[in-house]
Amino acid sequence: MAPHRENESGVPTYWGKSGRMLQVLITIVATTDFLLFGYDQGVMSGIVSAPAFVAAFPQVDGDPTYEGFVVAIYAVGCFIGACFIFAFGDRLGRRNSIFLGASIMIVGVIIQIASVPPNGGATAQFIIGRCITGIGNGINTSTIPTYQAECCRAKNRGKVICIEGGNVAVGTLIAYWIDYGCLYGPDNFTWRFPIAFQCVFAIIVIIMMTQLPESPRWLLTHHREEEAATVMAGLNGLPRDDPEVTVQMNIIKEAIRLAGGGGKTKFSAVLTNGKSQHLRRMLLGASSQMMQQLSGCNAVIYYFPILFQNALGTTHNLALLLGGINMVVYSIFATTSWFLVERIGRRKLFLIGTVGQCLSMILTFGCLLPDTPSAAKGAAVGLFTYIAFFGATWLPLPWLYPAEINPIKTRAKANATSTISNWLWNFFIVMITPVLISSISAYTYLFFAVLNAIFFPVIYFLYPETSGRSLEEIDLIFAKGYLENKSYVLAAKELPAMDESEISQYNREYGMDDTSDEEAGSGGDYNEKKSSEKNTSAQEDMLPRGAPTA
Repeated sequence: MAPHRENESGVPTYWGKSGRMLQVLITIVATTDFLLFGYDQGVMSGIVSAPAFVAAFPQVDGDPTYEGFVVAIYAVGCFIGACFIFAFGDRLGRRNSIFLGASIMIVGVIIQIASVPPNGGATAQFIIGRCITGIGNGINTSTIPTYQAECCRAKNRGKVICIEGGNVAVGTLIAYWIDYGCLYGPDNFTWRFPIAFQCVFAIIVIIMMTQLPESPRWLLTHHREEEAATVMAGLNGLPRDDPEVTVQMNIIKEAIRLAGGGGKTKFSAVLTNGKSQHLRRMLLGASSQMMQQLSGCNAVIYYFPILFQNALGTTHNLALLLGGINMVVYSIFATTSWFLVERIGRRKLFLIGTVGQCLSMILTFGCLLPDTPSAAKGAAVGLFTYIAFFGATWLPLPWLYPAEINPIKTRAKANATSTISNWLWNFFIVMITPVLISSISAYTYLFFAVLNAIFFPVIYFLYPETSGRSLEEIDLIFAKGYLENKSYVLAAKELPAMDESEISQYNREYGMDDTSDEEAGSGGDYNEKKSSEKNTSAQEDMLPRGAPTA
């Protein structure tokens, strides 16, 4: 556990901070890690087509499949890292996982920049290093949204995780402009420095985590109640013996008990339904990550300079400059989600983004069909509007939604599954994009437009709103939908906002103590009970006043 000190009021502090400022520190470390994530996503876009990189690694020259592989191998590493957290995340804990992920990323970076072209093994060494960097990133992107969701309050959970997700855009922006600046340096500097710069973010994460606490919810699932009480008190800016700390601890312990106890969670638990709806909730989170990738985002982010060189015939220098401007647009619009996610809600932002991305891809497709430079400028506008809509909506939301939609029992495994989904589809899209562009050209964007159109009904009918809900309230949304045999979207609309005592009351009403029906397929017993209560009430109403009741 991270060392802490108590201030004069008896409040535990970390880095000398407690309450809101401690949560700000947790947000800073989370956003720094996602800056690193975004930086690593964007850094190859300006390097892979640079003359110095092509000269050093000639295998990528004129081979779209190999070019796609050099970029996409990072996603393979991320997939491996996410699988590692799926298997061992519950055992390691959030803090240890973040330490491990950042350390592995540094090792991967060192392997990449130590490559010495034109030696025969230099390209293989670079690819291995990029894969190892991906493993570290996969570990952290599977862990940090969960860590942050478990440490922040319900009223601003969406905002702080959107700040985290939105910083992917800022990281990509930094990568683009560093790539552009390094273009004017010596050949080796052109690609070595941008890759080495990743270590700055990773070192910041490691240093900050040395003094930040473990997730109180993870500690409670492992029956470390004394440590959890200390962390909970620090996060709330209260002494350990404050009644509010005790109430919050009891609510979380009750949620853990109702979910089937703490300790190690088996994979089979993720595949159950019943009142907890573990499987449905895991699929909701994983599908949001899948749809993010299939929307075409990385076709734009990774290959923007190459698209401009091929479609508009620009120089590499101008293509990088336009890519940097596109990333400025991306970052500006990514910040809008910070202010909208709690006011508008997750569902509406998902739907607005889907429509905007679909129309942007149609515009890009239509303007590329004539195959003239003047029309292709319209395609550039389509890519700019696409990245604006994506940055404001689909960039942060798939990192927020799985972290909050899944229950405490399966949260680590289900969130890791969502991240696995992200990287599998990321690899697929990054591999096929250069091949699609070289073979079907403009129709690539029509393909992505159709996919975005398909997403709209999926979101509209299946994704319940979670804005402003505590993690324990979200459990009740799914219990209500299951037991009352109704749409979970409708259940979320009908369930009122609740305080701690009301959550306990609803837990009793929905029989959350009874977890024996996790494999069941309907809420028949609950409906029969309610029907029986109504019939009894009706029979009593028919009795004359003063008549005895059974």
